[in-house]
Amino acid sequence: MPAATRSAAHVEPGRRVLLAAPRGYCAGVDRAVVAVQKALELYGAPIYVRKQIVHNVHVVRELEAQGAVFVDELNEVPAGARVVFSAHGVSPAVVQDAQDRDLTAIDATCPLVTKVHREARRYAKADYDILLIGHRGHEEVEGTAGEAPDRVQIINDPSEVDKVTVTDPEKTVWLSQTTLSVDETMQTVELLRERYPGIVSPPSDDICYATQNRQVAIKKVAAESDVVIVVGSANSSNSMRLVDVALEHGADAAYRVDYASEIDPAWLEGAGTVGVTSGASVPEVLVDGVLATLADAGFTDVEEVRTDTEDLMFSLPKELRRDLGAADERALGGHAR
Repeated sequence: MPAATRSAAHVEPGRRVLLAAPRGYCAGVDRAVVAVQKALELYGAPIYVRKQIVHNVHVVRELEAQGAVFVDELNEVPAGARVVFSAHGVSPAVVQDAQDRDLTAIDATCPLVTKVHREARRYAKADYDILLIGHRGHEEVEGTAGEAPDRVQIINDPSEVDKVTVTDPEKTVWLSQTTLSVDETMQTVELLRERYPGIVSPPSDDICYATQNRQVAIKKVAAESDVVIVVGSANSSNSMRLVDVALEHGADAAYRVDYASEIDPAWLEGAGTVGVTSGASVPEVLVDGVLATLADAGFTDVEEVRTDTEDLMFSLPKELRRDLGAADERALGGHAR
């Protein structure tokens, strides 16, 4: 019987799903998405968002349905309107552009990205050359590089290390995009250390906790999986890295999907164990859809493989906290009367 028409009653025994944990939304993504939702509730539609608030097509579509308008650049936003900066952060030039256009900005930059921005400013002020490991053209990398454009060189991958030139090897520091593969980043760092033994490391690892945790979990899952399915969008760096990590750590095959409907039944042929995870900008409802599709194909035994527990939460952007507080005070005042 073709794989596409198998039912759970006619499949080989022993088919199982290993469900990685942690997976899905991180604290920075949750904060950014809620920021747009709260802005819509508080101020009403439209609320403009520069770039995708997070790199997930489902989240963007859901917010569009609620009244968010996503734009590539600020010149698409009417003067005087409200605009949300995405979780990936923006350069000082974008902040200035918003002020020049009389826009009311809500900064939903992930606090962990903001930390890297602060590091870039501090090292640039101290006259360091900054070697930024990250994907050229990614919004986060553009935002960080924009903090010190005269001091930052972007290293896209290990092959570019040989092309780097610095003013003073003893005043050189490396920083990184927060959503990279830990292994790939450290490979680049080791090459930089061979070339510049005095290179300074950032005060703390720039790879964010959520990216690391999801990669650790999928390594354990991949070692026991024939096939791994990563839920996440094509422009999500951390989701794409999960596919790479799964392949590097034992999975025979790994695929990325936005929705369960994209799963090709041929991927499951001959598989006994399917690993499942999701990127840091993926809502759990999309994982539920994948699990339902796998159950229909006979993979009904689901075991969660947990390598860590996350409880970090970030407060909403200060602009929203201020206006939400004022709205609550007005509401209380009205009740008092």
